Amino acid sequence: MKMPSSKLRIALAGSVAALLLPGGVLADDYAQAPMLDARVAEGTLPPVEDRLPGNPFVETMVDGTGSYGGTLRTTILANGDQYNLTRTIANELLVRWDPDWQRIVPSLAEEVTASDDATTYTLRLREGLRWSDGAPFTADDIMFWYEDVFMNEALTPSKSSVFMAAGEPVAVTRIDDLTVEFKFAGPYGLFLQQLAYGQGHQPVIYPRHYLEQFHEDYNADGIPALLEVDPAAHDWVSLFNSKVSPSFQPVYWQNAELPTMNPWTLTVPYADGERVAATRNPYYWKVDPEGNQLPYIDGVTWAKVDDPQLMVLKMTSGEFDFAFRHINNATFRSVLHDGQETGNYHFLDVQDLPANDAVLMLNLNVEDPVKNAVFNDKDFRIALSHAINRQDIIDLIYVGQGTPSQVAVNPIHELHNERQSSQYTEYDPELAASLLDGILPEKDAEGYRLGPDGARFTINFMVADVYGLSYPDIMQMVQQYAADVGLDIQIRTTDRTRLSTMWNANEQDAYIWSCTGGLSEVYTDPRCYMPYQKADVFFASKWSDWYADHGRGEEPPQEVQDLMAAYDAVTAAVTEEDRKALMESFLERSAEAFLNIGIVRPEPKYMMVSNDLHNVKDGIPVSGILWHPAPTLSQWHFGGSR
Repeated sequence: MKMPSSKLRIALAGSVAALLLPGGVLADDYAQAPMLDARVAEGTLPPVEDRLPGNPFVETMVDGTGSYGGTLRTTILANGDQYNLTRTIANELLVRWDPDWQRIVPSLAEEVTASDDATTYTLRLREGLRWSDGAPFTADDIMFWYEDVFMNEALTPSKSSVFMAAGEPVAVTRIDDLTVEFKFAGPYGLFLQQLAYGQGHQPVIYPRHYLEQFHEDYNADGIPALLEVDPAAHDWVSLFNSKVSPSFQPVYWQNAELPTMNPWTLTVPYADGERVAATRNPYYWKVDPEGNQLPYIDGVTWAKVDDPQLMVLKMTSGEFDFAFRHINNATFRSVLHDGQETGNYHFLDVQDLPANDAVLMLNLNVEDPVKNAVFNDKDFRIALSHAINRQDIIDLIYVGQGTPSQVAVNPIHELHNERQSSQYTEYDPELAASLLDGILPEKDAEGYRLGPDGARFTINFMVADVYGLSYPDIMQMVQQYAADVGLDIQIRTTDRTRLSTMWNANEQDAYIWSCTGGLSEVYTDPRCYMPYQKADVFFASKWSDWYADHGRGEEPPQEVQDLMAAYDAVTAAVTEEDRKALMESFLERSAEAFLNIGIVRPEPKYMMVSNDLHNVKDGIPVSGILWHPAPTLSQWHFGGSR
């Protein structure tokens, strides 16, 4: 018997509701940006009413109706900063969190139903949606992702855990042109939350009409010719992967031909030039309450900068209209505060509260057998943790802003686990040395500890200067603390691109990074609490592979398997009450496993916004894979000083 369903949100019904916007504007009264008028007049672009779906998404304005025009100037690191682009202009999903991050609402999907047993989810798209090149966006695009990408062993040899339940991948069925059904082998109460986050969801949205030409099943005869003009591709799989990827990967931002559902389309890719640029999508499917097609702003440009300090200088000199990533921390706050008048900007609050801003991640799957054994000794991790003077780091590096902590949910959240946050954070070099004496008792002439092989036990820490979090400075202090207890840490500076290559090849001993999971996103993104998805957090990549597919990777020890099973119970929970209780149990197990070493829990951050920008939400939530400000950026507009 088919289980009864309950709607996430009831869609508009009836002809009048479909034609009349909440503000009382008829579809015939839709308005468009002036920059599109000439194209419509010359017949190269359809009228705005023909470019919008029958029931467009009506955006709730922060302040009120805006005005068209202008280019938003912002910035990006020269390498490995594609997340910056995703957070800015690429967050259009089938369902989404509301701007306050309180509930999930339909987005590209107009109507969503879920079975009471949380195994079956039916999504109906808005009728008349179009890709940025004007091609229809229908259920066939989702089926292309499912049948020809996700279920294709050559393109997807390992299935993402986002689309798995009870050990089986999702089964997706086309109901009609606008409707698809996602069916799981077991209860999956977190599926809609996963869809509402950018990281798990983006692969579902694939433009079939564009990508078929690069797929062997659709264009086997034409592939050889395409390979001849693309020397970097050696077969159809690498060719296909060079054209599309989830938006948090670099490839997505290097193909300006890829159609999108985002408010702006890429015109200058994230490549070797000095900037990245995007212009408005004329087929964007959202309007304001008065029927004006969004976005208001014509285009966005990112100046590519190698150094966060240069970002600060350019912000204070008025070269950017908006910035927050890499420079919105205690290190730069006083300089940016003093530069508000000359830079013509003001501060807004950002509720950016990750699980930790600086985390030491020892590679628990490192290939070196000596290091592997030592890193997997929990007492070794405890010893290194006690060797670190966190308060000194906070005082000297972060100007006193922050709290000593391990990786843990923030205290303002109901899931906060005080044991997990505070354990092993006391600066106690004597205890650290005592623990190490039981693991690596022998030392060389310089006082550094020797491994069981008789060689100096050296940890090579990879350090990239990202997010403006002063990782090189932190690691210099950690290096000295470690030396005080006889541990040799060697710092290897790199950039994010090189580090990413090492992660994926499992070549790193250890590195320092930030950890998501400080607020509610911990339910859907526990990557710092257990081996999970490989996305920036690579402390046990072989175990992560095994978790996604038991036929791959390396089987973890029983304690880690039990931790994984505890999280599986969280994802299967149907009610919020059960899910919360199971998540608390999971976090307690994670605390006991103590897989990573946290240093500092951050304070809320800030962003800089031009005095000429409006409809910018103060206190905007930015945490983990809740990728703001993208969901509200389409309503930002220029309109004179505030």
